[in-house]
Amino acid sequence: MSASALVCLAPGTEETEAVTTIDLLVRGGIAVTTASVASDGELIITCSRGVKLVADAPLVEVADGDFDVIVLPGGLKGAECFRDSPLLVETVRQFHLSGRIVAAICAAAGTVLVPHNLFPIANMTGFPGLRDTIPDAHWQDKRVVWDPRVNLLTSQGPGTAMDFALKIIDLLVSREKAHEVASQLVMAAGIYSYRDY
Repeated sequence: MSASALVCLAPGTEETEAVTTIDLLVRGGIAVTTASVASDGELIITCSRGVKLVADAPLVEVADGDFDVIVLPGGLKGAECFRDSPLLVETVRQFHLSGRIVAAICAAAGTVLVPHNLFPIANMTGFPGLRDTIPDAHWQDKRVVWDPRVNLLTSQGPGTAMDFALKIIDLLVSREKAHEVASQLVMAAGIYSYRDY
């Protein structure tokens, strides 16, 4: 059975991070379901720069699905919506407790995971401008941080979304598949180093 991912979307989600991750995961052969975390369950999500994305289902309908990873894109307003959703927080907790991967990029780590103390021992990164939302003892200034102790993947922002998505492919499918997908992308020289994470 192929790997599957649950990508959460909320009003204010950073569209580059969401779409780049979705696109690369599909290229990697991962089945992607997008879930609306909008408080009214609205499927049409207006992202941080005004781009509209259509979610597959409200989170309440898919939260108990058998996904291998849950992905939280950034965008401060979207991350705040995640933080304030009891269902989203509980869904992330259940992924963590069951040993599945939680992947958060940009504002999501410091805005969602830290306030709810979901990964108290984890090393992580996030948007450098929100550096103060992540405790010093856990902050790592890297494009992507993978903490295998707790199955947490974090990344810094729109410009690291490809690295982030490739690492998910590496973890769920294989390093070879991540390399194959990367070879199709004309990656900028010097940034493709997901093997190091």
